[in-house]
Amino acid sequence: MALASNSLVSFIQGSLSLPGRTSHSLPSPSLSFPGSRSLSLKLTRRSNSPLLCSLDATNATDKDTPIETRFPAYPTVMDINQIREILPHRFPFLLVDRVIEYNPGVSAVGIKNVTINDNFFPGHFPERPIMPGVLMVEAMAQVGGLVMLQPEVGGSRENFFFAGVDKVRFRKPVIAGDTLVMRMTLIKLQKRFGIAKMEGKAYVGTDLVCEGEFLMATGST
Repeated sequence: MALASNSLVSFIQGSLSLPGRTSHSLPSPSLSFPGSRSLSLKLTRRSNSPLLCSLDATNATDKDTPIETRFPAYPTVMDINQIREILPHRFPFLLVDRVIEYNPGVSAVGIKNVTINDNFFPGHFPERPIMPGVLMVEAMAQVGGLVMLQPEVGGSRENFFFAGVDKVRFRKPVIAGDTLVMRMTLIKLQKRFGIAKMEGKAYVGTDLVCEGEFLMATGST
């Protein structure tokens, strides 16, 4: 028995009813038709009302899962030790903790865990800890450096300069406790002059907090 996607299906008192056809018993909370995927069903009953069916049963189990185990951790493509082998920056100016996605000479996604222990918070600001915008831009530039300082594009940690920035916009403040996720993508590379143009976007959760265009100097200039 095949069922078109736009057919009307109703569940009344534990039975499956199709328009113009006899009712079929529903012995279990799963429904499958030949040639189609099985559907997981959630059946609920209200007083003096027909049995209700929901195809979104998986969401009902979220509340039963402890919040500390509900969300997976970010993957690790480069850990802090690998980052230190590429970037020349050191404390207190190394602003990338992990790389979670990397395409050599194309793009990278890095994260910065913003904590109250960061050395800029005592002065910016004592009563309202906000990550300085210029340090957000610097952190994004360091992710860009991870893209450009790779052998695949002829990079070297001795030849890395932040040459310029344009069209920067700060959308929302970044505060202690946030995880800053930064994507840097190569737009244009002039190998002759050792200049790379990159596009950067930074997020906290799904919120865009900073964006801009960056110039990176990868040569002896």
